Parts: sequence; structure tokens; C-alpha cells
Amino acid sequence: MTDRLNTIVTKSGDSGTTGLADGQRLSKSHPRICAIGEIDELNSHIGLLITQLHSLNRDELQIHLNLLSAIQHALFDLGSEQAVPGFNALNPEIVTKLEQAIDTMLQQLPPLREFILPGGCLQASQAHICRSVSRRSERALVLLNSKEPISDLSMQLVNRLSDYFFVLARELNRLAGHKDIFWQKNTL
Repeated sequence: MTDRLNTIVTKSGDSGTTGLADGQRLSKSHPRICAIGEIDELNSHIGLLITQLHSLNRDELQIHLNLLSAIQHALFDLGSEQAVPGFNALNPEIVTKLEQAIDTMLQQLPPLREFILPGGCLQASQAHICRSVSRRSERALVLLNSKEPISDLSMQLVNRLSDYFFVLARELNRLAGHKDIFWQKNTL
């Protein structure tokens, strides 16, 4: 394998532009660059969630750790699609795996009769952060798609991710023995 990054400090972005993998230079405020940044932030939050789950050292979490790792790789592929307009790197199987994981977790969870608040155990709270950042990533991709078409699979992935992290947060609370925190209207 060859070195990918020989130099980190290039100073080429000092003027407020950044380079895409295809050689284009865009403003750092361009919707494409903003979308790449949101995807990167989501991937970082998932890395933190993985670290938190590893610290629990519980066998029943391994299936979640495996899928979270696959999600991180898929998000890197999604970022590469944004870095090279017109390039397709995502495997549609990731969306199927997310849908299957959601269905499996829902079988273990009580039905929701009310909205829930983010919280519970530390890992569930981090999953809720991943959910929120997934939604922000989706909004960034929707904005980009309104200006420059991106793949339908990109949109499907980020949409499923917010659903997955919502259900994962509930599942992590269940495994930790925490009940969902239900929203209560007019509590003050």
C-alpha cells in the first residue's frame, strides 16, 4: 500500500477553498463541502459510540459493534461520493442491513405510545447524538441534491441512519436497564 497523505499541512486552504478528490477547488462554504463535513462529524460521533460500547465488554453488543463499524466504512464511501461528483461507492446492502437491524431491535422493545427524550445511559445518549447528526447530514445532502444531483442511495442511507440510531438508543437503554424517558407536555 502506498502512502495516501505525505503532507498534512498544505496551506492550500488558507484562502477559504478546499480541493475535491477530482482536483476541483470549492469554497469551504459550498454545499458539497458542508455535506462532507457533516458526514465526517457523524462518523466521529459513531467512533465515540463504538468506544463507549467496547468499554461495556458485553457479548450481546458485538452485533451492534459490527454494524457500527460497517456504517463507518459506508460513511467513508459516502464521503468519497461527495468528494468525486458522479462517483458511486456505496453498496446498497448497507441500507438492507440497517433495516434488518431496526426490525430485530424493535422485536425486543415495547411499542412507543409517546415521544421520548434523548437520554438514559451514556451510550444511548451518544446514539441520540448520532441520530441528530444523521439528520443534519441528511439536510446537508438534501441541500446539495437541490443544486447538484447525488445518488438516491446516499439519501436512503442517511435517512435510515437516523431511524437506526433512534432505535439503537432505545435498545441500549433496554440492555442497560433504563426505561425510555417519555416526553410530558407542560411539565413546568
